[in-house]
Amino acid sequence: MDLTWISPIFLVLAVAGCLYGLIAATLAGRFAAKAAPTLAADAPRPSVTILKPLCGQEPNLYENLETFCRQVYAGKVQIVFGVQSAVDPAIAVVRRLEQAYPALRLDLVLDSRQHGSNRKVSNLVNMSEAIAHDVVVLADSDMVVRPDYLERVVAELSQPGVTGVTCLYHGVPADQGVHAQLSALAIDVQFLPNVVMGTALGLAEPCFGSTIAFTAESLARIGGFAAFKDDLADDYAIGAALRGLGGRVAIPNFTIGHTCVDTEISGLWRHELRWNRTIRNVDPAGYAGSIVTHAFPLALIGALLPGAGTLALATAALALACRIVLSMRLERAFGIGPHPYWLLPIRDMLSFANFTWSFVSGAVTWKGHDYRVVADGTLIPDGNLSQDAEAPTV
Repeated sequence: MDLTWISPIFLVLAVAGCLYGLIAATLAGRFAAKAAPTLAADAPRPSVTILKPLCGQEPNLYENLETFCRQVYAGKVQIVFGVQSAVDPAIAVVRRLEQAYPALRLDLVLDSRQHGSNRKVSNLVNMSEAIAHDVVVLADSDMVVRPDYLERVVAELSQPGVTGVTCLYHGVPADQGVHAQLSALAIDVQFLPNVVMGTALGLAEPCFGSTIAFTAESLARIGGFAAFKDDLADDYAIGAALRGLGGRVAIPNFTIGHTCVDTEISGLWRHELRWNRTIRNVDPAGYAGSIVTHAFPLALIGALLPGAGTLALATAALALACRIVLSMRLERAFGIGPHPYWLLPIRDMLSFANFTWSFVSGAVTWKGHDYRVVADGTLIPDGNLSQDAEAPTV
């Protein structure tokens, strides 16, 4: 059987991926350079409640949370931490923050009630009873922010027609280990440019757990957090609900840090598989089309097929060069990095393998718990999936 016609298909896809990367690099620069809204210096700032759902002792947890305690913001700020177990080690971290910042209102909600299969959202349902202010900012526990973060997010939320704000994020390795650096690279050179491209072309309307800001009134209008108690992509669903109020979810022109804590390949694989299957669930067509973003692995596969010739290897070299250009552009645009370029080939091969495996099933692991994801995006705890509940995975 003549298979020489297959190699050119992979090479065409790889070249398309190179063009994609260069366009994404250009768009990233434009996105970061766009004008940012500001609040008048003498204008009163709305009071803000920051929600921080916690689960366990994560590496750098104290340092991550402390960045939210150091905000330079003229309005009142309340930070609500939530845990669901009296023996959760995150409680000790909150107590340290209370001692270090006695003038700041820090509230801890300890409530074990479970409202659905999404444990984070159940935590948020319990925490929502403690919200004291008009503006609510929800941010994951592994985020790192600059002192002007809250000021910039509130300024964005104050713009006409904005019902929500979310933030792009970049990877921050928790240590110099290879696995943490690979995790950060996945965010910076795969996730970040894809989001910039999708939003610039109007192909995506994202909302991320890195930050979701809205008003308490809007939260009530979308049914509170309980409306998302069984969603895997709860952040995306909240964003869609906020847009359903007749406004848009704005994305400021900066990134915040996401602490990457993986210390072994198995944990890195599971985390990325959950991310990929979440994206696949939210936008299956777009996710399938993102195969072109894996230019380097596609070129290598083409090189291994019959009749490839030296052109395939040249295409692989071009793909890697474009990846480096993209990385450098992102570093300049968002003030991140520098990246370990020597890890890019490994990073790209791992990303492609995870992308391919994400189509095999709907199983995900989240905070030590196993789930299945059925066709409507609902999370079902693994072991509780009856035959009647089974559906084609997405």
